[in-house]
Amino acid sequence: MTSYFNEMYHAEGLRDPYRWLEPWSADMPAGKRRAKQAEAEALFRRIGVTFAVYGEGGDPDRLIPFDMFPRVFTGGEWAKLERGIKQRARALNAFLVDVYGRGEIVRAGRIPAELVYKNAAYEKAVVGIIPPKGVYSHIVGVDIVRTGPSDFYVLEENCRTPSGVSYMLESREMMMRMFPDLFRENRIEPVDTYPDKLRRTLASVAPPKCEGAPTVVILTPGHFNSAYYEHSFLADLMGVELVEGQDLFVDGEFCYMRTTEGPKRVDVIYRRLDDEFLDPLCFNPASMLGVAGLMDVYRSGGVAICSAPGAGVADDKAVYTYVPEMVRFYLGEEPILSNVPTWKCGHHDDLKYVTENLADLVVKEVHGSGGYGMLVGPKSSKAEVEEFRARILANPANYIAQPTLALSTTPTFVDEGIAPRHVDLRPYCLVGEKIELVPGGLTRVALREGSLVVNSSQGGGVKDTWVLVD
Repeated sequence: MTSYFNEMYHAEGLRDPYRWLEPWSADMPAGKRRAKQAEAEALFRRIGVTFAVYGEGGDPDRLIPFDMFPRVFTGGEWAKLERGIKQRARALNAFLVDVYGRGEIVRAGRIPAELVYKNAAYEKAVVGIIPPKGVYSHIVGVDIVRTGPSDFYVLEENCRTPSGVSYMLESREMMMRMFPDLFRENRIEPVDTYPDKLRRTLASVAPPKCEGAPTVVILTPGHFNSAYYEHSFLADLMGVELVEGQDLFVDGEFCYMRTTEGPKRVDVIYRRLDDEFLDPLCFNPASMLGVAGLMDVYRSGGVAICSAPGAGVADDKAVYTYVPEMVRFYLGEEPILSNVPTWKCGHHDDLKYVTENLADLVVKEVHGSGGYGMLVGPKSSKAEVEEFRARILANPANYIAQPTLALSTTPTFVDEGIAPRHVDLRPYCLVGEKIELVPGGLTRVALREGSLVVNSSQGGGVKDTWVLVD
């Protein structure tokens, strides 16, 4: 049987970060717990904290499950994570500037040319463009798993439009509202500075032609998008306009927003839609979501787009395997955080190993996200494994494989009481004039017993994440 690291208990008993939570949870009667859970769900429903799960029937705006038992890190544990996350964010942005420029890392033979230049996420339309402050990816979501007391691994990066930060903020708000005594008794780092930091980050990368204080907007695909709640939530907290493509237009060298007082120039667009929909004149001509001519304005320095078009090549799951090499190549440093060992199915030897050991591995599409297009071998039937084997053999380069990690568990409230459930962590690193992140992140929890899939789109829930002040 696989042994999992329990973040609350170890061989000697209760781990120190959780010493205040054991009596709190033990003294909570089942009736009070159910009442608090109902209160949380009612609040989430009232304020609209929902997540649409594509392909499901029923409620299109399903409540994201919220678990009241917080996950806790010491200040020392967080300090290591923060250093490692910032290091990777610097290296990833250096890589993006490089591969849309001279391609030195490819010339040096540190990463295969075809993996970059034939990548579906590589946008030829931005070759030669250096965005303001040399930043392509302004919000880097780094998915981290833990397997031991000091063993953390990066599972993947999200360099385009990582979602979930609203759940981080709302989970904290919910816990402070329901259990204020916990926050009086514990010294917990705040996360509510995130919207101010995000706005400051976006303003810091205003384009060269910006005059005065930059006008920032959030560009959303619209209310049918699964993360629309988050788009409107962040716009409200930052005090900026939430716009759709039809609200913007290009005139000459600039992009404008339609307002009741006439056109207003826009300097920074925090886009929450994919590259292909940004500009029908440059990318997908059928797009009804973007702004015609936007890329011409971007190229000429009339507007900043965050994250920049083309950033997606850095979070390709095959490119991910080279991030430690990027750290060494661009920064001259050794990686602080390790990758999960990964087999690239496009390589003959790796493909042979993967197809022979599918039942023991996790296999993912290189451009997949949200838990879609993946196989968790140990949790799959023989028929599912065989069906996935055929998919891999039909297009090997489209897949990578990783060992089934022994993800750590944290206590979670379930119908029967409290039980361990597997978790991961997504901190949000902001990259602009400087690099910063709030102490915490989105802890996602696999609510089904034994499940290792924590994604919200696959039925996972969320927890508040505490970083204690040392």
